[in-house]
Amino acid sequence: MTDFHTGLGKNPANHQPLTPIDFIIRSAAVYPQQTAIIYDDLEHNQLTQTWDETYTRCRQLSDGLRKLGIDKNDTVAVMLPNTPAMVESAFGVPMSGGVLCTLNTRLDINALTFCVQHSEAKVLIMDSEFADLAEIIDETFPNLIVIHATDDAIDVERFGKMTYEELIASSDRLDNWEKPLDEWDAISLNYTSGTTGTPKGVVYHHRGAALNAVSNILDWDMPKQPVYLWTLPMFHCNGWCFPWTIAERAGVNVCLRKIDADLILQLIAKHKITHYCAAPIVHNMIAGGNAEYKNAIEHQVKGWVAGAPPSEAMLAQMESMGFHISHVYGLTEVYGPVTVCAEQPEWDELDVAERAQKKSRQGVRSHLMTGFEVLKQGSTEPVAADGEEMGELALRGNMIMKGYLKSRKSTEEAFADGWFRTGDLGVKYPDGYIKIMDRLKDIIISGGENVSSIEIENVLYKMPEIQSCAVVAAPHDKWGEIPVAFVEIHPGSTLQRDTVTKHCKQHLAGFKVPKYIIFAEIPKTSTGKVQKFELRQAAKSLAHETPKVSPSATVPTAE
Repeated sequence: MTDFHTGLGKNPANHQPLTPIDFIIRSAAVYPQQTAIIYDDLEHNQLTQTWDETYTRCRQLSDGLRKLGIDKNDTVAVMLPNTPAMVESAFGVPMSGGVLCTLNTRLDINALTFCVQHSEAKVLIMDSEFADLAEIIDETFPNLIVIHATDDAIDVERFGKMTYEELIASSDRLDNWEKPLDEWDAISLNYTSGTTGTPKGVVYHHRGAALNAVSNILDWDMPKQPVYLWTLPMFHCNGWCFPWTIAERAGVNVCLRKIDADLILQLIAKHKITHYCAAPIVHNMIAGGNAEYKNAIEHQVKGWVAGAPPSEAMLAQMESMGFHISHVYGLTEVYGPVTVCAEQPEWDELDVAERAQKKSRQGVRSHLMTGFEVLKQGSTEPVAADGEEMGELALRGNMIMKGYLKSRKSTEEAFADGWFRTGDLGVKYPDGYIKIMDRLKDIIISGGENVSSIEIENVLYKMPEIQSCAVVAAPHDKWGEIPVAFVEIHPGSTLQRDTVTKHCKQHLAGFKVPKYIIFAEIPKTSTGKVQKFELRQAAKSLAHETPKVSPSATVPTAE
């Protein structure tokens, strides 16, 4: 047997940790004068920044953070819309040795404070848009260093220790930064709600971030210097790793503070946008946008959609505009998309309805993902590839999270038997493509955001009049899904829907507040378990007609 090991070990010359920090270093060296960032809202903000300038500012951000005391594995939280500061944070924070925690900008104050506390954040960079939360955060976390990211579009009173630009200007060293010594080092922390409603801190490593960024390129056949529009929130799975993807391709980040169909269409035409990612609702908004703005787009645009698959109507509208839409699938725990509905040449010959059916599947594993399978429940045995036998979707590979922060038990459960169990149920077709059929977790996906039914139920149970409740999803043309609450009150109690809604608004972010409150007897099994499948059937009718329910309305009780 030939010895391929002795004297052939790893050393600095032949082995370097993978990290997306290398991507910005290369782009700044090779394409220093190419545009890296455009921030153009057609009104207040008109910023263009090169890769050399962006690389310099990221190093300044690193130095500024280190001067504030940030060291290896310290958490730097950011609460920012898709602005240039968010792009720079994707590099500047890990270059400081810190771990980037991108906070969902739609969080209510309770969830926000939990994430800040659980992450042990030492610095929080907040946009002017969230000035109303700054005082509460400052009072709750007196030792937290708050940085105010200002914007010409929003005029608010200054808050925090300093502004973001003052933090950048505080730097006097461009060499005060580092790359990881170990590619397993944490690069970011993302919070996601589980079935208990308690946010889980998902930890990413440098290796996975770099590989997912490159996998995005391969999955999309992305050419050099693409022009990418930030319709996807960068707080969500670090923007599916696209800040690092665009840096690797020396592309252009076209920043977008808010989702506005007319603005999106105008920016696509003006800046010749080539790629964008978004939830189904955003694609629908674009498809139904101003005809004049749509007609001004004369080039092909590629879009990724995750969540609900592209509908026949949306696909037809997009194709008529010259847009090519692909369906992808992923979770926070896997850095964003790790499967893609890879299209076959013969699909081009199908009509729109048949093509939409093909594209409704979650597809096959991404290029740099090792495994994507549908396993029989409680087993590592795959289901039959017949499109009928249902099992749990499971993933494995280098683009799986390190684990859940401060939750060893949840981490071990997630990685049982050498697979990451997604909690989604699906089937596998004879051609190897996989399709999700249902969710093990009762997660409601509304506007691309995950909403925990249990979290809402816990809020409802705070009302003394409520004896039992259950929250399920109802399909919705605009949002994909909306939460619907079935409420059973104690005998003799009185409760009005407006009172329930007001209570929910006091404790939940707006997108989590149930859109329908149905007073009903909750169907249960003999053991007292709520039969949510019956409630889901009842909720589906809400998508097709205006519900006519009264406080005494009921749904059938299980035998």
